[in-house]
Amino acid sequence: MTVAGRGPGRTERLVLPGVLTAEQAAETVAGILAVQRADGAIPWFRGHHLDPWDHTEAAMALDAAGEHERAEAAYRWLARHQNSDGSWYAAYPDTPDGVAADRPTDRGKETNFCAYVAVGTWHHYLATGDESFLDQLWPTVYAAIEFVLGLQQPGGQIGWKRAAPDDGGALVTDALLTGCSSIHHALRCALAIAEHREDPQPDWELALGWLRHAIRHHPERFLDKSRYSMDWYYPVLGGAVTGAAAKERIASGWDRFVVPEYGVRCVSPNAWVTGGESCELALALWAMGESDHAVRVLRSIHHLRAADGLYWTGYVFDDDAIWPRELTSWTAGSLLLAVAALGGDEPTVQVFGGERLPTGLAPDCC
Repeated sequence: MTVAGRGPGRTERLVLPGVLTAEQAAETVAGILAVQRADGAIPWFRGHHLDPWDHTEAAMALDAAGEHERAEAAYRWLARHQNSDGSWYAAYPDTPDGVAADRPTDRGKETNFCAYVAVGTWHHYLATGDESFLDQLWPTVYAAIEFVLGLQQPGGQIGWKRAAPDDGGALVTDALLTGCSSIHHALRCALAIAEHREDPQPDWELALGWLRHAIRHHPERFLDKSRYSMDWYYPVLGGAVTGAAAKERIASGWDRFVVPEYGVRCVSPNAWVTGGESCELALALWAMGESDHAVRVLRSIHHLRAADGLYWTGYVFDDDAIWPRELTSWTAGSLLLAVAALGGDEPTVQVFGGERLPTGLAPDCC
């Protein structure tokens, strides 16, 4: 396996004309580092909560920037705070004494939040070649995937979450297309780790095939969230829908969700564009070979950039108003990852390009 260059000094992959200069890229990386706590946790912003998915996305951006020690600290935080059943809680507070695992603000356990550690772990390994790290994080990844697959339904879709104990701790079997598409991506990365370790997981391969089949062919198995742009592009971003089907899917929703001057709507028909959705769409466009469109989308959200290099979460263009007034680490992280992919950063290309990730086993029925 070819391993990408290591250590600092890789920010050249984070320069994209009209999107980021070298100086701007350094400011954005510094902005995420300023949000990260000494214990490795990366909340949305200082004083706000942390969720495991967005924490991981920000950590991946740090690896793309060559900040490998700080990214590793984020993954070590996850390993230390994993629940005994392989899950994490949905939200942890950013408190003066650090992010307190014993005082989560949302005790629900969302499946796509829990699975995403596999994506970050594989990305970090590809960025560093650190076999020891991979060995040490494998039990964390394994337990997380087992927890998630324990909520897979007979139709292949995966239940949204296990509710908080105060709500009875019940399994919420309703499935979200966006969440399941993210899990599809995470399962592929988990299988890549397993293959690299020569530790085959045939049950995961079957589960991946059933999940992909549900995403591609059975929209009725998911809650209808079609107003949300994430449900539009995430099947492509997560690698479940590819080729001509991906292009057709993106074309079908383009005019509904993309506002050329401002970015991508979070919810249609609301006049609210968001940086995270815009950057993720750019990643999906790049993955399907539409790099020119991806760059145009990224250029359209430059108005969300703040003086400190971070990015506002969203903008209501009918009112000419930044909303909410939040500079989120994960918005900055999503931008850096999109730029890294477009710049040819090999670990990011491998993780989001999908060509070198396992595909699982196709189900033998329709």
